[in-house]
Amino acid sequence: MSINRSKSGCAKSAGAGTLKAGVVAAVLGIACQQLAPAAARALAGSASANADRFALITFTDHNGNATTLAEFRGKAVVVIFGYADCPDLCSTTLTEMGQAMRLLGTDASRVQVVFVTLDPRRDARTLLAQIVPAFDPDFLGLFGDAAQTAQAAHEFEVFYKERPGSTPDSYSVDHTAGSFVLDPRGQLRLFLHYGM
Repeated sequence: MSINRSKSGCAKSAGAGTLKAGVVAAVLGIACQQLAPAAARALAGSASANADRFALITFTDHNGNATTLAEFRGKAVVVIFGYADCPDLCSTTLTEMGQAMRLLGTDASRVQVVFVTLDPRRDARTLLAQIVPAFDPDFLGLFGDAAQTAQAAHEFEVFYKERPGSTPDSYSVDHTAGSFVLDPRGQLRLFLHYGM
């Protein structure tokens, strides 16, 4: 897919990355005529939630720093749940978000994308540090212990369940597929379904 940019830096072509960029731009309040109609339709069905519900969940980022989502207040935050060995959904979503960030141009600095692992047993900090920034250097991989992972999944209403593999370490993780977009005040504004 070729991307043409207008003088404003907004993309003129359609695609999942373009739609995601439009939705994030709309949450940020960035004027972008080419992306506004799709973003407006996505936002029309959104509901806001209590920002404190998400702010206090503690994670460790792939750099080894303790963090909460409250630390990103002032930016839109895109939260993606998944796991490093996910065969398709997670890498596709991260690729599309990387494209969306490039389409946002300088406004990408107003967005923080975080990938929260649902597989803390296998997704060590060093693995997340290799994988997550490969999609965009500003993306952060977040992890916690089993209890922190369960709390985060509960607060975001994310389903996840290990599915046994042929060996104890070859299991897969069934999980909710999509991205949660929080506005700069930390309120959940919408859920982007996988492939949107």
